[in-house]
Amino acid sequence: MTRPHDPRTTELFQQALEQNTGETISLEQFIAPLETRAYGFLVVLLSLPNFIPIPMGVGGICGTLLVLIGAQMLWGMPRPWLPQFARQHGFPRRSVETFVAHMAPMFNRLERVCRPRLEQITRKPWSHFSGLVLILLGILLALPIPFTNYPFGLLIMGFGVALIERDGGLLSLTWGATIASAAMVGSLSRAMVALVQHFIG
Repeated sequence: MTRPHDPRTTELFQQALEQNTGETISLEQFIAPLETRAYGFLVVLLSLPNFIPIPMGVGGICGTLLVLIGAQMLWGMPRPWLPQFARQHGFPRRSVETFVAHMAPMFNRLERVCRPRLEQITRKPWSHFSGLVLILLGILLALPIPFTNYPFGLLIMGFGVALIERDGGLLSLTWGATIASAAMVGSLSRAMVALVQHFIG
């Protein structure tokens, strides 16, 4: 259960920056001290590349990592495991600082409405379903669909904040939005296939 004195999402980012003074900050440095909150914090961290200018193709990388994290939640692992190359991947400190500064107002707004509620939804057995939804969200992010990184990034951020804050209400909203997004992508894909078949035929 999240206690009132537990650090909020923004405080966790600030602590990570203060405790790691190098030019790059690795995923392992971020998640090592977080224990049961590591899943949520790691999901929030993986939303970062969707809001800062970075090379093309990062959606595929982050999406793959989200699928890996979701699979571990689905399996019921108490803490996330990442392969060594992912654990040691470093984010430039300046990029992280810029992200935290730019996104702090949004985080603060989320934190004002987030609180521990419907907490059972954030724990087993519902965490298995959360893992399944996160796999779906990772697949959506990895697809080469233009102009979707930002909205999917918002979903990822909401998902992670809900896990950190133990907010089952927000978590259920992200479930619904992810499933609706998948249905929309599926409908658009079928429409495009039908259009192509019409012109070919």
